[in-house]
Amino acid sequence: MLGSILIGIQFFFSCVVGLYFLTQLKGQSNSKSNIYKDSLKRSEELEDLRKVSLTKPLSEKVRPQCEEDIIGQEAGMKALKIALCGPSPQHILIYGSPGVGKTAAARIALEIAKNSPGTPFKRNAKFIEIDATTLRFDERSIADPLIGSVHDPIYQGAGAYGQAGVPQPKPGAVTKAHGGVLFIDEIGELHSVQMNKLLKVLEDRKVFLESSYYSVHDENIPHDIHDIFKNGLPADFRLIGATTRSPEDIPPALRSRCIEIFFDDLKEKDIMKIVDSVSKKEEIDIEETARELISSYAINGRDAVNMLQTAYSLAHMEGRWSITKPDIEWVIQTGHYMARPSKMVDLKDGIGRINGLGVLGNGQGMVLTIEAIAKEVGKEEAKVKVSGIVEEEEMHGKHSTTKRKSMAVNSVENVLTLLKIRYNVNTDKYLLHINYTSGIPIDGPSAGTAMFCVLYSALFNQVIPGDIAMTGELSIRGKVCPVGGVYEKVLAAKEAGVKKVFIPKANMQDILKNIDIEIVPVEDIDEIILNLFDEEIIKKATSMLHA
Repeated sequence: MLGSILIGIQFFFSCVVGLYFLTQLKGQSNSKSNIYKDSLKRSEELEDLRKVSLTKPLSEKVRPQCEEDIIGQEAGMKALKIALCGPSPQHILIYGSPGVGKTAAARIALEIAKNSPGTPFKRNAKFIEIDATTLRFDERSIADPLIGSVHDPIYQGAGAYGQAGVPQPKPGAVTKAHGGVLFIDEIGELHSVQMNKLLKVLEDRKVFLESSYYSVHDENIPHDIHDIFKNGLPADFRLIGATTRSPEDIPPALRSRCIEIFFDDLKEKDIMKIVDSVSKKEEIDIEETARELISSYAINGRDAVNMLQTAYSLAHMEGRWSITKPDIEWVIQTGHYMARPSKMVDLKDGIGRINGLGVLGNGQGMVLTIEAIAKEVGKEEAKVKVSGIVEEEEMHGKHSTTKRKSMAVNSVENVLTLLKIRYNVNTDKYLLHINYTSGIPIDGPSAGTAMFCVLYSALFNQVIPGDIAMTGELSIRGKVCPVGGVYEKVLAAKEAGVKKVFIPKANMQDILKNIDIEIVPVEDIDEIILNLFDEEIIKKATSMLHA
């Protein structure tokens, strides 16, 4: 009797267990069925999405594909090839405004390098492109898309490796670029932590990863992971960093490891070439006046292509096939485009007006007009005014910030001292006003010679030719000292219509002779004065001033 009861109880529990597992099995079957149905539905939706495609934007269709497509950057492209092609390619920093072709030029340079004699780049060398402005990393090293990271077992999604207690190395962009080029756009925006890690990788040419879950004696860890922790991930690549910042904003440690290349802002003739090239490829008919108007407002290739595409869409919507000047005018108005500032100088001779030369933050030369007036007044009204310059600058150290007079202000003081010592001009009796008309705050000592000459012209009532320009730092003894960016300055003077340029003799180089302009190298300010003005007129003016 008792045995029957026990058998009955055992049978009951067996039925319960059987029903439980049957329910679980049925649930899994239903779950798999639902997953399959859901997956099938999503696959159909994904396939439908893939069937839909729009036409490529014009900017993507006409993206440069070969060296001939890079317009307006002949010198920059040559420098890129020199740095990247050959048996010992170098790391590179490219400076330049947005839309001037930095990324496209870097891609093309790598393709050229692959076919160069003795190159270390293989045919399958990769071009890995990342943007420093969107590069995010975890300070705990959970994720680092640039350098690489380790996925420890405790992290969600560790999978089978996590269950086995095995840390998983995750390669970053530096390893993906191994054997090729790592291009970092806007590299000046890279976080300081990432920058320091990148410099270490450039030095070691490999990435070493760490994990508290790794043990060299753990036999459960696969051989390849042991190899990575022991020998590191390979990261032997060439870095090409592009930035719109000036060199002073880039860490010196990075600059010292790279060749620095400067891409020029596109000129009007370059914009016209881009418009002509795009119009020819896409068979777009555009009137000459419309073409010229685009070049007067577009400052880079992207602007030119966008203006052209918008105008073409406007004409097409109205049933026309030719872009006219009113179409471009409408695009300029709705897009709020600003006209390019005129770089041509006023070639008229004048008193108290001269063409100085400077360099913008992107390394481009510029011609700036400097004006001066000099009026003899009483001691109470006598003063020196300078407008259009940086009057004070901050010097940021590691632990402190100091302020000092700008170098432009120091140059003014040198000019006034020289006028008193060499030409006996009592500047305390005059209202002297020097004005820079560029609209850009000017700093630096290179306008010393120009300021002296424009004040000399105003004081002695002497006419300065309108087709000359000059650059050079001026000492209190009248010596013309060397300055930076002379090549860019002389080139800007040539493009602005200047016929003669005065530069420090110490800056004279053979490369300047390739520019079709008269260059006068000088060592002393008297050489400039005697070249500009007749010696007899100077003596007469001096005697009248001190009569």
